[in-house]
Amino acid sequence: MCGIAGFTQFNSDVGTEKTLSAMGEAIFHRGPDAGGVYLENTVGLCHRRLSIIDLSEAGSQPMHSLCSRYIIVFNGEIYNFLELRHDLEEQGVRFNSRTDTEVILALYQRYGDKCVTMLNGMFAFAIWDTQTESLFLARDRLGKKPLYLAKHKGEWIFASEIKAILAVPEFKPTIRPDAVKDFFFYQYIPEEKSIYKEVDKLEPGHWMKVDANGATVKQYWDVSFSDTLDLPEEEIESELLELLSDSVKQRMISDVPLGAFLSGGIDSSMVVGLMAEHSDTSVTTCAIGFDDEKFDEVKYASAVAKQFNTDHHEFTVKETVSDNLTGIASYFDEPFADPSFVPTFFVSQLAKKQVTVALAGDGGDENFAGYSKYSVDQAENDLRKRFPAWLSRGVFPSASRLARKLPGSHCRKAASLLEAVSNDPASAFFVTNSFFRQHLWDQLVKDDFQRELDGYDPADITRKFYESADTDDHLQSILYTDIKTYLPGDILVKVDRMSMANSLETRAPILDYRVVEYAAKIPADLKLQGKEKKSILKKSLKNLLPHDILYRKKMGFSVPLAQWLRVELKDIFERFVLDGNAGLLNFFEKERINHIWQQHLNKRLDYSQELWSLLVFEMWWQNYIEGSLRG
Repeated sequence: MCGIAGFTQFNSDVGTEKTLSAMGEAIFHRGPDAGGVYLENTVGLCHRRLSIIDLSEAGSQPMHSLCSRYIIVFNGEIYNFLELRHDLEEQGVRFNSRTDTEVILALYQRYGDKCVTMLNGMFAFAIWDTQTESLFLARDRLGKKPLYLAKHKGEWIFASEIKAILAVPEFKPTIRPDAVKDFFFYQYIPEEKSIYKEVDKLEPGHWMKVDANGATVKQYWDVSFSDTLDLPEEEIESELLELLSDSVKQRMISDVPLGAFLSGGIDSSMVVGLMAEHSDTSVTTCAIGFDDEKFDEVKYASAVAKQFNTDHHEFTVKETVSDNLTGIASYFDEPFADPSFVPTFFVSQLAKKQVTVALAGDGGDENFAGYSKYSVDQAENDLRKRFPAWLSRGVFPSASRLARKLPGSHCRKAASLLEAVSNDPASAFFVTNSFFRQHLWDQLVKDDFQRELDGYDPADITRKFYESADTDDHLQSILYTDIKTYLPGDILVKVDRMSMANSLETRAPILDYRVVEYAAKIPADLKLQGKEKKSILKKSLKNLLPHDILYRKKMGFSVPLAQWLRVELKDIFERFVLDGNAGLLNFFEKERINHIWQQHLNKRLDYSQELWSLLVFEMWWQNYIEGSLRG
């Protein structure tokens, strides 16, 4: 795992070797073991290395091909690189190292842009062709590894994190208004946008080629739900388990200590169980708990650790939240509000004391319908079909607005249900799962900022992907939508930034593209059976995990957010958001923020998610906007 950065300068000077060093220093945490730069007239490349495979200097980057024509900087791991290397060697290709990096170089030299379709792994890389003077950039299928792009002086800049791009002299980006609204409704900024007008993300499953004449972007992979399996359920269970087992086994290749995150949930427990089957020694596991029983899963993690005889380590998050939040949040160089980034940081910190690589259970919910929101949305969709359009579209919206004005939580729930049923399925999925309620946005937002948005609707992003799914099944369509939005924009950003903040590599076996493609073929009614989530996955694991783990109520990696804001983080919120000239005041009315803050403190209403979003946005603003102005 590493960090990469660089720029072209076909027609304009972008930077020097000092610039490349500054870009590398900005992402030092991603690769503290070594660093290197490559600079010629038309390109600059930078790399920070976290050594995982082939710890010798032969694995250093930027790496040159044996013929010296190609130079690569690479962030990630290729899990099938040994098989690929064997095939290349049989074709007469020679290698100078034992790295997966050199295998990518050899594949590109032989197959060009088609090389990305051969790779099974997580990756973002750039290859410079000295002969054609072209730069090839690629990102893995699911978006596990980040790759930001920026235009500056007519040239391209790229990096693993925006903070490296901000290190380029004279690059002064501006805030993108629609991305601000996206953030508050999604908790993150969806692909391909960033918080800045001048910076985008190369989308997952895409590559880009740049030369003096311009840039070409192409999608090389997408997940299809059109080819549904027509097999006995038992056969699907068997094939799925075999595929998951192979995926875990592939991700256990490492030249440094390796372990796993363990929450006691189905996904992480499955990963640990399969690791134990493939390991001759005890698997190292790490778990995070809270000093609040409603959010604490440590006892379940301990039970799984005991079952598989792991070398288990635990940490309880207590007062350290207020002590460390500002520092932890600073690793996000665009606004990010999923509160589970806090325990993810601590579990990464704990794991780093024991290992350099950790396997995680990410992706199980999006592939096998594990979130409660899926069963809720399915029920709403079934209900929607029972009403004529004139009623659901004509009457329900007004009834929803009326119910929202009435006191009581039951009225608010009724309002949300009426709103969901009155919308089309894609819009309803967005509304039901928005983290910033529209009526509250309308109360808080400044009139001039609202006018600047010119009617922009963040739901358009959800609708775009929902309508792009190659299936007529509603559940499969929303799974596709989450795989394209929530997974790369939230889950994978959180894990990448928090693990890299601790110089820890994380690997996600369930996000092996073969598993994702197979899961997409499984009929929807085998994933969500009534209210039973992940049904087919649970059945496939019946001989691996105990019933109590498979069928206990899902908690998720959640945090006691409402209580944090009322107690541990009260002073921090007031200092950042309510005191002084907060950046939030460019977008929201201060007295209205204070009004909902007081309602939350008095426990009249729970505004924890909205208030948390405001807090982390202000933390980001002070780190990256006010901080850059002071610099």
